[in-house]
Amino acid sequence: LCGYSGGCSAKAAITALNYAIMMKQSYGVNIILTSHSWSGSSYNQALKDAIEASGDADMLCVAAASNGYGSNNDIYPRYPGSYDSPNIIAVASTNHNDGLATHSNYGPTSVDLAAPGESIYSTVPVGSYGYKTGTSMATPHVSGAAALVKAVNPGLSWSGLKACILDNVDPLPSLVGRVLTEGRLNAYNSVSSCQPIACDYCL
Repeated sequence: LCGYSGGCSAKAAITALNYAIMMKQSYGVNIILTSHSWSGSSYNQALKDAIEASGDADMLCVAAASNGYGSNNDIYPRYPGSYDSPNIIAVASTNHNDGLATHSNYGPTSVDLAAPGESIYSTVPVGSYGYKTGTSMATPHVSGAAALVKAVNPGLSWSGLKACILDNVDPLPSLVGRVLTEGRLNAYNSVSSCQPIACDYCL
């Protein structure tokens, strides 16, 4: 629904979310989250409603903070990450020095955490690999970590899954006053701290 070379319309995102909800509710497909490596400046109530409907279907929404080169999302929102929908995790980007990447937007209240997003070796179209940079690369790190947590603790709701991610970040001086948790994703801590026996968020 979104082009492999970039770009995604709100209509396409809504269609994708509604499809995921339908597949989960009608056919029992185990969809635990949606990952949104895109953003836009226009508020769209229908998109917000679709995201919240996915939360009602017990799905987490992981969204990129956007690449505005230091723009504050608290002041200049970027959607879908800036919606106040409770089932969203908004993700900024860090560099190899654990600093906030120069390309990354931030938001002390509207962006939840950061994850590696600079010079990430990844797949690219036509069956190849390459280095990519952006919050679009940071976002799938969080989505992947969430999937790992859900794998070891299938009973987690989306709210429990979100808490496991946000409660186990590595605090970083570079992220103080930049993201809500003031920390960078730690997948190992999230998984190890959210085993079923130790979890307060299970269904």
